[in-house]
Amino acid sequence: MHCAGCYSRCINATVDEAPVSQLIDKEWGRIFKEASSLGISFILLAGGEPMLRWDVIKEASKIKKIIFPIFTNGTIMGEEHIKLLDGNRNLLPIISIEGSRTATDSRRGEGVYDKLGSTMEQLNKKGILFGASITITSDNINEVTSSEFLDGLAGKGCSVVIFVEYVPIDGKSENIALGEAEKEYLKERVNALRKQKEDMVYISFPGDEEYVGGCVAAGRGFFHINSHGGAEPCPFSPYSDINLKNSSLKEALSSKLFERLRLEGILSQPHKGGCVLYDKKSEIEALIENK
Repeated sequence: MHCAGCYSRCINATVDEAPVSQLIDKEWGRIFKEASSLGISFILLAGGEPMLRWDVIKEASKIKKIIFPIFTNGTIMGEEHIKLLDGNRNLLPIISIEGSRTATDSRRGEGVYDKLGSTMEQLNKKGILFGASITITSDNINEVTSSEFLDGLAGKGCSVVIFVEYVPIDGKSENIALGEAEKEYLKERVNALRKQKEDMVYISFPGDEEYVGGCVAAGRGFFHINSHGGAEPCPFSPYSDINLKNSSLKEALSSKLFERLRLEGILSQPHKGGCVLYDKKSEIEALIENK
C-alpha cells in the first residue's frame, strides 16, 4: 500500500459505547470489509473502552486479513473475551498501563495495576500475543523506559510496547508533555532498546514519524474514524469534512481536507511539541472553514 494520494496502511477507529447516532456493528463491518479490499492491513480499535463494543469486536474477528490492535484498559477481560481472542489471532489486545502500581492506580483507579497483571497472566497462559500501551509524560518517562519495568512486562508475556507521547488538549497540562531534551532521550532510549531487547517490539508515537518524513496522518499512513463515522486526520485532530455513514472508505481517503493536508505541506512543517496537527490546529480549522 502507498500513501499520499493512494490508500492508508492503517486506520485508527474509536468505538465508544454506542448511542443511536453512533456507528452500529453492521456499519463497522462494512468499513472493515472495504478496508480489507483496499489492502489496509491494520485497524486500531480504541475508545473509551472498545471491549464494551462486543458487537464491533466480533465484526473485526471475521476479517482475517486485517490485524486489529485493541487498545483496552484491560479491566473487563473475562472468559468470553479470552475465548474470542484465543480463537481469532487477528485480534491483538494492547493493554494500557502507566508504569508502577502507584502510577497506574493514581491515573486509572485503585486496584487496576493488579487487575492488569492478572489479565496479562491469563493471556500468556493461552499463548495470546498482546502488548502494552504507555502514555509517556515528563513524570513517568524514566520509569517506563527502564529495564526493570520493561523486563517485568516481558516476564508477563508482553511482546509489544507502544510509547505514546502525551499531547495536551488544553493549556492546563502542558507541564507534563515531553520537552525537547526528553524527546531526544526517548528517541535514543527506544533505539537502544531495539538493539538490546530484541524479544520485544518497541514503537514510539509520534516519535518514529521522523523516519518516514513527518506526520503520517490524513491518509498519508493512517487516519482516524470517530465513533460517529467522521473521518479525521488523527485522534489529536478532531476535524472532518466527510462521514462514513454515507460515504465509502475510498471516498473518505480522498476527502478535500485530507488531500489539502497531504499536498500543502502542513504534515511536514516544523512545529513545537510532538504533534504537528495539534500545533497547527488553527491552520486546519481554517481549511475546514474555507473548504
